Amino acid sequence: MTITTLSSRELNQDVTRAKKATKDGPVFITDRGRPAHVLLSIEEYWLLAGQRRNIVDALAMSEVADIEFDPPRVDISIRPAEL
Repeated sequence: MTITTLSSRELNQDVTRAKKATKDGPVFITDRGRPAHVLLSIEEYWLLAGQRRNIVDALAMSEVADIEFDPPRVDISIRPAEL
């Protein structure tokens, strides 16, 4: 894991670089030379937070967006209640 450090100014000038750097590890963002924020990939955040993705979030992610998902149709018939 690589830790990248960027100043607030560098972050503002090149957000794409910061986002790409999260693939290798956390990105520390400094303010006046002192660490002020940490940028993480969503996967790293979920690991730290102990949260799991739900199916909607998982299917919305770009790396799984090209997977075909065609669940079988379920036919539910309605019948009167037996009392």
